[in-house]
Amino acid sequence: MSNTKEATTTSLDTKAHLLATGYQLIAKKGFTAVGLKQILDTAGVPKGSFYHYFASKEAFGEAIINHYFSLYKTRLNIIDAQDVSAQQKLYNYFQNWYDTQQNGCDDGKCLVVKLSAEVADMSETMRKALDTGYQQTTMWLADQIKAGWLDGSVPRQDNISAESMAKRWYFAWLGASLIAKISQTNTPLAEIWHMTTTQMGR
Repeated sequence: MSNTKEATTTSLDTKAHLLATGYQLIAKKGFTAVGLKQILDTAGVPKGSFYHYFASKEAFGEAIINHYFSLYKTRLNIIDAQDVSAQQKLYNYFQNWYDTQQNGCDDGKCLVVKLSAEVADMSETMRKALDTGYQQTTMWLADQIKAGWLDGSVPRQDNISAESMAKRWYFAWLGASLIAKISQTNTPLAEIWHMTTTQMGR
């Protein structure tokens, strides 16, 4: 029994290690720029072990995206559990985005921004994984906006649903993050930060 448990633990550790290594490399360099050999060499895992968990590099990319949004959902739940107004939760969410996207790109910042621009036309499975993650996030934002309307902390605009406002904010932030990378300045983020905080009543 113990040998089976140890084997299962080792298996899970190897898969998690591959995902973590791939995440760091792809977030830094992009999906197409990182070869399978580089992932395996960096992780110190043989090719056979990789194909035990993932049918292809594309399947590996899809798993990384799903894992990323799983962790992202946990962060959203932590914000949601805070004993503050809905407006403050929204403010904390976008402040974290603003802070982490500034001054360059490292392995903890740019995975979704990079892959959104890179794989949409290249991989249908990865595109769908990104789209599912986007929808998860905009639904959370819409719930916070609705809660803000109820507690009076977020001003309500005429003729716009919470879902539409959430999408406008999210799409604007995703675009600003991409332009910040292209321009190598924080100006796009500062502009969208000002717009969002004004609309949320700050």
